[in-house]
Amino acid sequence: MAKRDYYEVLGVSRSASKEEIKKTYRELALKYHPDRNKSTGAEEKFKEVSEAYAVLSNDEKREQYDQLGHAGFDQSFSREDIFRNADFSDFADLFRQFGFGFENSPFFSSGRRRGRAQYGEDLETEVEVTLEEAARGTRREIRLGRRALCPKCSGSGAEPGFGFRTCQKCNGRGQVVQTQRLGPMAFRSVSTCNACGGEGRIVEKQCRNCGGKGTVQKEEKLGVDIPPGIDDGMRVRLEGQGEQERGGSGDLYIHVHVLPHKIFERRGDDLYTEVPVSFAQAALGTRIDVPTIGGKGAKLDVPSGTASHTVFRMRGEGMPDVRSGRRGDELVRVVIQVPRKVSQKQKELLQQFDELGKKERGFFGI
Repeated sequence: MAKRDYYEVLGVSRSASKEEIKKTYRELALKYHPDRNKSTGAEEKFKEVSEAYAVLSNDEKREQYDQLGHAGFDQSFSREDIFRNADFSDFADLFRQFGFGFENSPFFSSGRRRGRAQYGEDLETEVEVTLEEAARGTRREIRLGRRALCPKCSGSGAEPGFGFRTCQKCNGRGQVVQTQRLGPMAFRSVSTCNACGGEGRIVEKQCRNCGGKGTVQKEEKLGVDIPPGIDDGMRVRLEGQGEQERGGSGDLYIHVHVLPHKIFERRGDDLYTEVPVSFAQAALGTRIDVPTIGGKGAKLDVPSGTASHTVFRMRGEGMPDVRSGRRGDELVRVVIQVPRKVSQKQKELLQQFDELGKKERGFFGI
């Protein structure tokens, strides 16, 4: 069966740039890699696009291929020659997804390679605060269960007085390597040694306190400062307060939930509330007491003739910004309350008021 044109295999034009060829190959390699695509023919397709890339990504081979085509090119280059010195180093991240690296690529090293010490996991927990506490900031004490370095062996996993020996399974590399071939291409899979856990060494005698793990379960109390202005759903990070391992400690993330308030509704750094006034107060104008999140309260002047649901802004009476500390505003919606029960005297006065209003509206022609 005749070979397909390399440009056709990659789906690029003959004038395609190196970057275009590289981008197209990445997409096709992801699509047809045999570890990802188990369908019939995917492996052969992967070999085909890899061969096309090996040629078209190399200036010298591409020039000869453009001049000679398959007929002349295949006479001068074997399949091994095609892949010799082919540079797949830009696809290290791609092949790491499948646990493989090209045999001649720089991102695989056959030398001694010790696994990194394990790093502690991050932990998460939750706390609840009131809106008042969120406004002024507060402190919470939380109980936390986490892995901590064994106090007896200081995290080494070895009984005091004993050392380590080289892992025989990986010869101290911390990794086990297996080679797999796909036609002219050789892949190597690298996995963590399950005998030593990637350490490359095994303790001569395990610590009796932690069983050789290097860590023990620990229960403790931690104080957490909740900053002023924190909003519902934000989190506080305590660096190094997660689980401990020899490689370092993770972080602790505290998710903060701000409880709903009976009076205030928060929108960003602004607070919204409603204050009732009587019809007479709205008509004549008045000064009313308004609750504030700080608890001291404030005075608000309601001018005469104020309509129900008019909103007044009280500068600086809202929530502080969690970063800058600048306070938002409090927006007060004035709601006129209509009395449910009216006395006979009140009815008479209201009727008089209504009659006077009709005369004035008539006088002005309204």
